[in-house]
Amino acid sequence: MKLNILGCYSATPRAFTNPTAQVLEINNHIFLIDCGEGTQVEIRRHKIKFNRIKHVFISHLHGDHFFGLVGLISTFRLLTREADLHIYGPKGLKEIITLQLKLSKSWTNYQLIFHELTNTSSEIIFEDEKVEVHTIPLDHRVYTNGFLFKEKEHERKLDMNAVLNTNIDIAYYRKLKQGFDVVNEDGITIKNETVTHAGPTPKSYAFCSDTAYNEAIVPIIKDVTVLYHESTFLEKHAKLAPKTKHSTAIEAAKIAKMANVGTLILGHYSTRYDDLNAFKTEAETCFGTVELANDGKVFEL
Repeated sequence: MKLNILGCYSATPRAFTNPTAQVLEINNHIFLIDCGEGTQVEIRRHKIKFNRIKHVFISHLHGDHFFGLVGLISTFRLLTREADLHIYGPKGLKEIITLQLKLSKSWTNYQLIFHELTNTSSEIIFEDEKVEVHTIPLDHRVYTNGFLFKEKEHERKLDMNAVLNTNIDIAYYRKLKQGFDVVNEDGITIKNETVTHAGPTPKSYAFCSDTAYNEAIVPIIKDVTVLYHESTFLEKHAKLAPKTKHSTAIEAAKIAKMANVGTLILGHYSTRYDDLNAFKTEAETCFGTVELANDGKVFEL
């Protein structure tokens, strides 16, 4: 997995910072997560191919998380895109986007498929043979979801010396990789675990922005490889967090600790702060493995 941070600041875009947008590369998928203003420029800067983006996930209908979407859709049109674009987001997103396209007479020459979300409990919204995506209900001023991206179990690896020594026909190699026992050419059942090794450990990524401190998400994100959790405020402004339904760096760290995540990435910083290192310092008082998101930063997960 690879995570491209296109923007990770809250509120208004500035000349040197961008609002929220990320691209997650996982098992040959390119998933766009949120789409603040300037997202398509950052996609170009990261040299991510537009035509590989087939799924867009919008957390909520605050402008710093989706105002770049109609521009991206329009650019796809100008580039004569043909592939369908699936858009997952709160109910109302379809109305907003289609009204803009209607009034500007800019209907796409490709299909927009909206998956509007209304559920207040976690649900699976995308699945194929390699990846599944679940919602993470968050506590914000409007209906908001985070997203949990999970690899499915990888195929098992063949121990070729053991396979050859037990006289298994090559026609059964695929079944072995899928975890099945097989019968060899002598009619003997060969246990899968005696001739294969477990594949790579599946990875997972949880995106949580924007939200007040919310322990209810802990069971959903339990043991994830990497958690991105908003940390809008430092402790000196902690009193603002409940009012605005945002979190502090320490609150993000508490969630990471309770959920036993591998790595915590902080982001969605208020633009009032000049030194991001203070976020890391505060979070590390509660949780050990903390990284700072920043525009243009790439994480190899």
